[in-house]
Amino acid sequence: MTGAVAAIDLGATSGRVIVGHVGPDTLRMEQVARFGNGPVDLGGSLHWDVTGLYAQSLAGLRDALRTTPGIVSIGVDSWAVDYALLRGGRLLGEPFHYRDERTRAGAAAVDARLPHAKLYARNGLQFLPFNTLYQLAAEDPAVLEIADRLLLVPDLLAFWLTGRARTEVTNASTTGLLDARTRAWDEDLIARLGLPRGVFADLVQPGAEIGRLRPVVAAALGAPEALGVTAVGSHDTASAVVAVPMDPATAVYISCGTWGLVGAEVAEPVLSDAARRAGFTNEGGVDDRIRLLHNVMGLWILSETVRGWEREGERVDLPALLAAAAAEPEPARVFDVDDERFLAPGEMTARIDAWYAEHDVAPPRTRAAYARAIVESLAEAFARTAHQAAELAGIDLRTIHIVGGGALNTLLCERTATRAGVRVLAGPVEATALGNVLVQARAHGLVHGTLEDLRTLVARTHEVTEHRPGR
Repeated sequence: MTGAVAAIDLGATSGRVIVGHVGPDTLRMEQVARFGNGPVDLGGSLHWDVTGLYAQSLAGLRDALRTTPGIVSIGVDSWAVDYALLRGGRLLGEPFHYRDERTRAGAAAVDARLPHAKLYARNGLQFLPFNTLYQLAAEDPAVLEIADRLLLVPDLLAFWLTGRARTEVTNASTTGLLDARTRAWDEDLIARLGLPRGVFADLVQPGAEIGRLRPVVAAALGAPEALGVTAVGSHDTASAVVAVPMDPATAVYISCGTWGLVGAEVAEPVLSDAARRAGFTNEGGVDDRIRLLHNVMGLWILSETVRGWEREGERVDLPALLAAAAAEPEPARVFDVDDERFLAPGEMTARIDAWYAEHDVAPPRTRAAYARAIVESLAEAFARTAHQAAELAGIDLRTIHIVGGGALNTLLCERTATRAGVRVLAGPVEATALGNVLVQARAHGLVHGTLEDLRTLVARTHEVTEHRPGR
């Protein structure tokens, strides 16, 4: 039996609505809507236009239901950590963007109460100043005091669709407020940080039904009243890892888009000092797996560099730029892509120049040279982190899987293979949406089996490109 589900897939730069057609030997997708996304400056602080994203998602769902009337489920995934505060079901303001500078003060406030080494033993998270608990520490106390619900971005859209407030566990694991071992809200930690326990919703697992569409939403979409929202791996990386056609005993993955999430899949969290010092995080995965990974800055640096050039008035052809970059010699030295200076928007080439100046190295001179330096620096970070992930997970690294938009960047894949000294398998590009679709499809009986069975279906239906070291 083949059936159809709809996926709302929200990324940090764009969102999409996709229809997935799934059966025992079928896995294909069609994009029915795509729309832009990005930070909005409201009075000097960065926010997300979540109401606009919801409106665009509804329009996409309406088109999906018109072209594919038999859709049996809707699933929502997005980026992690950012949240909305509500009271009585009403939004108290557009959510802050994780790149907003307020997070630094929050990180300092939490560290004063609970140093990261002790925090890591509880939540297993890499220190990132924008993790949810740091954002909450920087929140306006007056707003936090009147809020009666906190929802992460995909949970917010699911709430608007169904009227049911739930928090999906893979995304909850990125907040820093989940116990890494029990995967439940850490009640003691929430109390120690002075946060109101009542704002946190009940947790649900991927595959659980969140609820049926509210009647007014079903009517607006032209949807049957029985249509509902199914929880998926609502952190986009959790969904992406579902669709990596890998053997976890010999491979690591890189989910490469705005961020580069480099990691291994393990059964239990790795909470050692070595993992903490290496900056590895333990995030929840589908089927109770753990994503042991490190956040690398990712293609954000390249895309923001290109946007800077385009703001100067010239359109940049990215494939042509990368082709020119491939002809450039390797830079004398790669730069540290994880340096916090590269986190904020704007002036990326100036920051790269500053990094090189501080290290007494001449910066790139041409756009192609900048692009080569960025790609080479990312490849070095990916290769190094892949080997660290394998060592921490205790696996024999033979393959690196790159999924997401980075799988299309041939130069990046080739240089990662060469610097890592192992083969790279690139693809599928649409791993996040595929993982979203697969979890829904399994929950509704369109496919059956374990995570490995789902990955086997991906391998049978989607081609990958192999890159070997030195090629």
